[in-house]
Amino acid sequence: MDRIEEFLQERKNSGLFRSLRAVSYRREGKICLNGNEYFDFSSNDYLGFSQHPGLKEAARKATEELGTSSSGSRLLSGDLNIHHQLENRTAEFKCKEAALIFNSGYQANVGIISSLCRKDDVIFSDRLNHASIIDGIILSQAKFFRFNHNDLNHLESLLKKERHKFKKSLIITETIFSMDGDRPSLKEIVSLKEKYNSMIMVDEAHATGIFGENGSGVVEEENLTGNIDLIMGTFSKALGSFGAYLACSNRVKEYLINICRSFIYSTALPPSVIAANLVSLDLVRDEPFRRKTLLENANYLRQELQKHGFRVKGTSQIIPLIIGDSQKAIKLSENLKKNGYYVLPIRPPTVPAGEARLRFSLTWQHSKNILEKLVDDICRIYDI
Repeated sequence: MDRIEEFLQERKNSGLFRSLRAVSYRREGKICLNGNEYFDFSSNDYLGFSQHPGLKEAARKATEELGTSSSGSRLLSGDLNIHHQLENRTAEFKCKEAALIFNSGYQANVGIISSLCRKDDVIFSDRLNHASIIDGIILSQAKFFRFNHNDLNHLESLLKKERHKFKKSLIITETIFSMDGDRPSLKEIVSLKEKYNSMIMVDEAHATGIFGENGSGVVEEENLTGNIDLIMGTFSKALGSFGAYLACSNRVKEYLINICRSFIYSTALPPSVIAANLVSLDLVRDEPFRRKTLLENANYLRQELQKHGFRVKGTSQIIPLIIGDSQKAIKLSENLKKNGYYVLPIRPPTVPAGEARLRFSLTWQHSKNILEKLVDDICRIYDI
């Protein structure tokens, strides 16, 4: 048996084997699989923008005028005027000097971190940061330390012990964590940054479009834009399209254009995607009722589950229902599917041992009536 076969067999035996599920459609908070329609609690389309007629029309027009592809990297012939328009608009949205567009959140984190840090630098990363952040850290070859999730006492102890041994220091955290739905104390991290002469990078992938007076994110909501050096985020979640951005200084942008491999060696995003992204930023401003409704409904679901004795986490549109045992989480997911809900079990090693859960990812289309019935159904079938 060769290495591939051994790996596949081990995965299947452990219950961790993954396979792809072909979806017929996803719209209006619902998903269709194998001819059956379910309420979809697995999507990151938090504001429902992916089906918005404004984004569709912008994508159609851009394709008709500019074609289906940018047909080259941005340092060759793929750099279109609308790429610059999106960067200018993103910088304005995030209240930073400049912005640089990447092809995905993964490419952004891997490229940014590995470009800005070197062997003689140090990185302090929250233990629950996304895999793309970890991969970027590894590629940078910088020394790195993982502090316990949102434990700033642990972070400071590491800074105090290790920071002075290295040239540059970078602290990295997400602003909304994808599996726990919670957020860090950014103001305390800013204080540590200043005390220990570090930079800060935040990943706003799950916060962009939802938090803050203008929907810019948690950094805006906490009025810390001027204190955060690097603000990364995506267009592929609440903004309903694709791609990612880094909001930063002009100096950092110019540096990355010249050194960041994931930017330099990638074909630029197609005109249809860029045009949709531009419209999504306008919609965040023009349709604030979407994020308001989303957060109100998320608070309602969280409170109702707690009222019935369930353990939940988070303060955002992501609500983890902690089950503990992996097999129990799988069984509850299966039973909910039979009742018309598509919500997936998240198990170790994605989450810590004993923390298996169902991750409810809400969109603004999940009304309180839907959520009320969901709570009733969970209470009725939770007999495991």
